[in-house]
Amino acid sequence: MAREELRTASEELRAAAVAADGDVRERIYEQSNQLASLATRDADPDHGRLDRHMHALAEVADETDGEVHERVVAARDALREFREDLPGV
Repeated sequence: MAREELRTASEELRAAAVAADGDVRERIYEQSNQLASLATRDADPDHGRLDRHMHALAEVADETDGEVHERVVAARDALREFREDLPGV
């Protein structure tokens, strides 16, 4: 299965982290690292794990504005696209 959506989400979050400050920057950066790791694994992540990432990104999106918000939303959209093609639930 293509992992391009996971890579895109990670890259969007990496750019968002650069534009963010403080605790939000660290939270975004951590999400970026985790998604980059998932993109390179042999097995697909399960829906539960992806749901936790979606929830974390929704929280960050609610706390941010401007470029940071837009990039977090774009990352969440890419993650949603990946989930649509994932078997199960």
